[in-house]
Amino acid sequence: MLDISYAPPKPKVIAGAKGDWELVIGMEIHAQVASNAKLFSGASTQVGAEPNSNVAFVDAAMPGMLPVINEFCIEQAVRSGLGLKAQINLTSAFDRKNYFYPDLPQGYQISQLYHPIVGEGEVLVELAPGVARLVRIERIHLEQDAGKSIHDMDPTMSFVDFNRTGVALMEIVSRPDLRGPEEAAAYVAKLRQILRYLGTCDGNMQNGNLRADVNVSVCRPGDYERYQATQDFGHLGTRCEIKNMNSLRFIQAAIDYEARRQIAILEDGGKVDQETRLYDPDKGETRSMRSKEEAHDYRYFPCPDLLPLEIEQAWVDDIAARMPELPDAKKARFMADFGLTDYDANVLTAELDNAAFFEEVARGRDGKQAANWIINELFGRLNKDGKAVADSPLSAAQIGGVLDLIASGEITSKMAKDLFEILWTEGGDPAEVAAKHGMKQVTDTGEIERALDALIAANPDQVEKAKVNAKLAGWFTGQVLKATGGKANPAVVNQMVAQKLGL
Repeated sequence: MLDISYAPPKPKVIAGAKGDWELVIGMEIHAQVASNAKLFSGASTQVGAEPNSNVAFVDAAMPGMLPVINEFCIEQAVRSGLGLKAQINLTSAFDRKNYFYPDLPQGYQISQLYHPIVGEGEVLVELAPGVARLVRIERIHLEQDAGKSIHDMDPTMSFVDFNRTGVALMEIVSRPDLRGPEEAAAYVAKLRQILRYLGTCDGNMQNGNLRADVNVSVCRPGDYERYQATQDFGHLGTRCEIKNMNSLRFIQAAIDYEARRQIAILEDGGKVDQETRLYDPDKGETRSMRSKEEAHDYRYFPCPDLLPLEIEQAWVDDIAARMPELPDAKKARFMADFGLTDYDANVLTAELDNAAFFEEVARGRDGKQAANWIINELFGRLNKDGKAVADSPLSAAQIGGVLDLIASGEITSKMAKDLFEILWTEGGDPAEVAAKHGMKQVTDTGEIERALDALIAANPDQVEKAKVNAKLAGWFTGQVLKATGGKANPAVVNQMVAQKLGL
């Protein structure tokens, strides 16, 4: 287990004209379930398909069409709940959430309000090395996504694409445990990482596959502690919800702006209206979208087309037995097994592909050296070329081969970097490429000794200086390396210089 201290909620304090204020943030994360079919139909969830080509009759709300639950989507929700250490509810039920929108063909959304499939859980969010915040999860419920309205194809008409209609979403609702913009972004990033490790959501925020609704309110210092003691939300101030955030940077900017907007209203003697807002990244501000709805506004009632969902504990146990190693456990193992620092382990476990690549390179080798090469050389070059590990021209076996050549003393670290560049552009077996390009390190003591003897004979003054100040002996090492084209083994040269000069 990681050696982590749990940090108490430490709020971001914002100074107002008439006193200090504290932020309170809750999150509703909509994560698209990784599934080939939709929640209640067999229609494809393929991204980028022709508009309205992935639409079943039930998605289009054709008369008489009834929803049928996709078992795999249920399994994915259960797996997500287990990954968040949450209570799995063996009995849950679907409800109708009624509202009109052009891209909602049924005129209602099938969701879960009263009996969600997943109950209370938690997410451990690391704020600094060895310090983390425990964010409580209130619930995870399943619901179907709406379609997409398109308003920029014609000056007089709007269009609608129903391909996304009925795609399964997990809505992951947190408690108001976050106290600042940076914490909120760190929470979303950690939740995204866990879901990607689980394989239950691809976490692509750019495509909207993971998006956040951010609830922001402000309160006076001490009010949050009063809320904790009484569980009375009235102490937290009136919240406003910022919808459909799909960027960690924008989430932070929107929270900061919204908090300052609310403080200005309150300090002017006004009242914050509970409403839904949108963030405009071009203007760097939030704007009103609509008044905030309550549950009764949606006229929830049990979906008459779907019986309560009952699952067996044995099925849940089977899913639990097949759970992958999650980020915190993998990080702890990397630090214990490979001697990695907290920073290196964080970088290497940020993405599952990165962790798997490192582990293949490090197997049977020096873990710290493998981490340094992957983080500094490989990741540096991938970032420069705009590539991910999955697209790397170099395989784990090739990088492992380079490290093997260094470990055997056949090439120096400098030669290894040159070899890396050749392999990046030309490919090939590291040992064969090194031999082809004459990258073999000189370990022949006779050749090194001849070069060193010539230097000593030609530079008696430098010899005397080195005998007075041993640090100056490095000049001889540098000259020998230069004379051998950088191929001499530095350790062998240093040892021989010390012997020849009697140091």
